[in-house]
Amino acid sequence: MSADHAADPAPAGAEPARLLVGGTEVARYVVDPVLDARHGPRPYLHPVRTLGGTVVTDALPADHVWHLGASLAVQDVDGTNLWGGRTYVRDVGYTWRDDHGRIVHTGWTRRSADLLTHRLQWRDPRGGVLLTERRQLAASAVTPGTWRLDLDSTLTAPPGRAVHLGSPATNGRPGGAGYGGFFWRAVAAGGEATVFTAEAAGEEAVNGSAAPWLALTGTGPGGGAYTLVFTGLGPGDRWFVRTAMYPGVCVAFAFDRPAVLPAGTTRKGHYQIWICDSTLPPDQCATLADDRRS
Repeated sequence: MSADHAADPAPAGAEPARLLVGGTEVARYVVDPVLDARHGPRPYLHPVRTLGGTVVTDALPADHVWHLGASLAVQDVDGTNLWGGRTYVRDVGYTWRDDHGRIVHTGWTRRSADLLTHRLQWRDPRGGVLLTERRQLAASAVTPGTWRLDLDSTLTAPPGRAVHLGSPATNGRPGGAGYGGFFWRAVAAGGEATVFTAEAAGEEAVNGSAAPWLALTGTGPGGGAYTLVFTGLGPGDRWFVRTAMYPGVCVAFAFDRPAVLPAGTTRKGHYQIWICDSTLPPDQCATLADDRRS
């Protein structure tokens, strides 16, 4: 990446909201980031920490500056890039285009230590509203070494117009690059992260799967081991994962085919992530995920 696309030195235009579990800060929510438009400005969670203090998100990393902790982002929303970075163009490849929009916080409806609810607009480069959203984030204790983040999102298409959600894969990129949706850019300070489901392990085997849960294990900047357990695939969603190039997990809305919101309809997502100190084996991850309805 060239120097003119470097991260903005002041990534937040307002004081981040905070999520607490039992008095311990576990996440900061940046609702008004001041970023280059090419980075896909949008609300994001970073840093997210285990109860023991290990940081498990990365934001503005040098390899993909537009990766912003944990966030909702889609590269192609009716031709608008809300992910950031270059846009994948069929038969051309990745290209810098003036097609970047932004996802804008428009107002709080509830804000407390363990629950944040707000309204958002997904806007095109001219400021036109592509989608409206209501989003809720909640933090809760599970065990002394585990807490859970619940993120609920309701996207609504405008009346009179359907909205199409696409990805580099749906625009012609090979190799399972179907990213775009709820994306978690993790951190792996102690070497490559590990990803697995109940049925498979490793990036190649897990990418594109529809397993009911997925786990990522790694090491934080201070050397602390962590495990993240994800649930939340909706109808037609798939897991997009990376571990070799960078550690990341995405509930992908358009992994191999575009997703469509008919005019005036909603798309609801409920994502649960267990943030755990230590490396958990698959059976313990499955036990956490089986509790996802609680």
